Amino acid sequence: MTVPDHSVIKMTKRALVQAVASKISNYRKGSIPRIDTDHVHAWIRQFEDEVRDPILRELDHVLGKTYLSRTAVKSFLKELATLDDLTSGKHKTFWRKATILNNQRAGSSQKELLALFDDILDEEHGICLKDCGDDDGVAIYIDDVVFTGGHVRGDLIDWIERSAPRKAVIHIIVMAYHLGGQHFAGNKIAEAAEKAGKKIELRWWSIQKIEDRKYYINNSDVLRPVRIPDHRLTQEYAAKLKAQGYAPVLRKPGSVGPAQFFSSDEGRHLLEQQFLIAGTEIREMCPLLNEYQRPLGNMVLRTLGFGALIVTFRNCANNCPLAFWAGDPWIPLFPRKTNE
Repeated sequence: MTVPDHSVIKMTKRALVQAVASKISNYRKGSIPRIDTDHVHAWIRQFEDEVRDPILRELDHVLGKTYLSRTAVKSFLKELATLDDLTSGKHKTFWRKATILNNQRAGSSQKELLALFDDILDEEHGICLKDCGDDDGVAIYIDDVVFTGGHVRGDLIDWIERSAPRKAVIHIIVMAYHLGGQHFAGNKIAEAAEKAGKKIELRWWSIQKIEDRKYYINNSDVLRPVRIPDHRLTQEYAAKLKAQGYAPVLRKPGSVGPAQFFSSDEGRHLLEQQFLIAGTEIREMCPLLNEYQRPLGNMVLRTLGFGALIVTFRNCANNCPLAFWAGDPWIPLFPRKTNE
């Protein structure tokens, strides 16, 4: 029998912790203590010992595709500032004429991204946001990520009803959007525009498009378990949903999704099972969580949770699994800033 080299095992664990920590070290930089190896180690120790290394290994792969750093976000916005498909090749004229919306009703993501974009416009074209707005027929809505679509829907419907011109093109610029949220928001905005007697065209721009629609559950990019694990609290949570008439819809195994966030179906299954188990335990230990803060992420619909994996340098949405962001007594991987 081969005796395991424990020094190698320990080195592997340290390397995995370091890999995850290095990817997210700039998360909420300046507003919370730097995410370091001690923090990641404290988080992973909340899981059973035998799954810690596999979770870290798969999470390192996933975060390499789903964590949007400040550098990646700035690069995306900088590209759009000079993108011919958006500006028709007349970059400075386009931005000077466009109405840049600053109308987010909840949270600070839009304000922070607009500040970043203001710097980019100055660097690229020598203009600032205050110089823009000569033509109200083109509007720009910038935010970080569309999950359920509630924020973009509410913000743009409010603008359409209050001050939008009779005809306008709205460019929705986000770092990522979930296709279910995009579909929901787009339909509601179209209905509001028709009711207001206005012709509004939406155009979407993003780094990531994420499949989360129920019809495509077997080829989705979000956490959708293939079975309910043999774990008391999770079994009870699923049974409660079923008793309410909302038995969990389970994914058929075999796909890592079109965005290929996961390294393999096995790696995906591991995260889905372990984050679901952790989520039900977190709900048990954190009494202040409301009913919508489900094990795999905030969701009004009665499901196991939204299952989002996208996290940006400025915040983690509550649509991500509770294991990512829930607080005391749980130690979150991504301490979350709540919306004001």
